[in-house]
Amino acid sequence: MATLFDTRTKERRETFRDFFGVEEDEEFTEESLERLLQFEDLMLKYRSAIREVTTKLEVLNDELSVSREHNPISSIHSRVKRPYSIAEKLRRNHLPVSVESVQANLNDVAGIRVICSFINDIYDIADMLLAQDDIRLVTRKDYIKNPKPGGYRSLHLIVEVPVFFSTGKEPVRVEVQIRTVAMDFWASLEHQIRYKNDSPEVKAIAEELRVCADTIAATDVKMQELKLRIEAKTKIP
Repeated sequence: MATLFDTRTKERRETFRDFFGVEEDEEFTEESLERLLQFEDLMLKYRSAIREVTTKLEVLNDELSVSREHNPISSIHSRVKRPYSIAEKLRRNHLPVSVESVQANLNDVAGIRVICSFINDIYDIADMLLAQDDIRLVTRKDYIKNPKPGGYRSLHLIVEVPVFFSTGKEPVRVEVQIRTVAMDFWASLEHQIRYKNDSPEVKAIAEELRVCADTIAATDVKMQELKLRIEAKTKIP
């Protein structure tokens, strides 16, 4: 029966193999163990940063549900990139595979996806998050107003948030993607074919998806308009 130590050792070997590209049966040296511990420490920082930003979003959602009687956020999902995916992205960009390289070059290791009901909710949540004095905006890409050629729509923010550890405060970057339920549904389907082959059939499906993205975008705009009309009719004079 595997002990907790055995399980942890196996996980560390998998991490070391996936990120640093060593052989599975390679023994841990003092140097390799130090590199692994540095990587684990970095992943802890990213997980902690996700908790910080997620809490801020949840508090905003709770506040708005009282003040506006409307929950702008339908759901929040988060993830930290797996070691293999991190290493693969570094190699794809011709960058060294190291802990220092991750910190210096990648902004999307820690990711949060925020699903909203309406387009206006996206911009409201983004503005309120960025208004907080301990959040620093690094980059902002609006793929709602300027969709990608394939039809992808979402608001992307790279933010830096301070995370407090026993050794002091450290700024950590998190990618926040904010989109509507409809945009998220489309993105989930598009993701399934993104890395498929380039056969004519797949290309045809990609074009149909692009058309669907336009239809979904028009529906989002219409739903926002209907919401505003309903609010105007029910507003107390």
